[in-house]
Amino acid sequence: MKNLTYILILGYILIFYSCISTKKGEINQLSEQEIRDGWELLFDGKSTDNWKTFNGGKVTGWKVINGELHNSGVGSDHGGDIITKKQFENFELYLEWKVAPESNSGIFIHVQEGLTDAIYESGPEYQLIDDKGWPTKLEAYQYTGANYGINAPKNAKVAPIDEWNRSRIIVNGPHVEHWLNGSKVVEYELWTKEWEALKAKSKWAEAPHYGMSKNGHIGLQDHGGLTLFRNLKIRPL
Repeated sequence: MKNLTYILILGYILIFYSCISTKKGEINQLSEQEIRDGWELLFDGKSTDNWKTFNGGKVTGWKVINGELHNSGVGSDHGGDIITKKQFENFELYLEWKVAPESNSGIFIHVQEGLTDAIYESGPEYQLIDDKGWPTKLEAYQYTGANYGINAPKNAKVAPIDEWNRSRIIVNGPHVEHWLNGSKVVEYELWTKEWEALKAKSKWAEAPHYGMSKNGHIGLQDHGGLTLFRNLKIRPL
């Protein structure tokens, strides 16, 4: 009887720790504390219900695989980009991502529809790219974590190609921060004289709507090669 009791107790202990381990390994979930802090999931790991095609309707080309959101893997420039159905103003965005070799993508903020055919002519872009494996020379503002086309990242450390990266974007009024794997790599102020000067010298000089909106959708790019996303969540500031 004592042996049976011991076995039962040991079994309960193993089940308990197994549950803890499973909970820690869960993706696309919010903790009770995150819920209290106002976080909401943008991707539940099962569907694209919170997303739509930029300037379009239902999401096509993207797939949900093993709790991950995959773009087409082919790249269709602006045609396959997706945006949140909701719009956001001041927020903290968190997500995890990885790119396949020689692939690139981006995360957009304050995207507005109907103003341009290309998502990158609407909102600023947090660049995602295979830094080390890219076949051609990159400009400083093209590396991972950059405010693409304007602000180069500093002290950015990208995970190996087969590992997940952790990115955060903080937007509070005109102030924007890009974080990569725990380090702040870019910081800028929208709509200032400095911003206008940088924009005037960039490829966005002839894009009048670029970076001008004070709120908008979050966007994900289907640009070149395969990019995977998970644990997308956001909280208002």
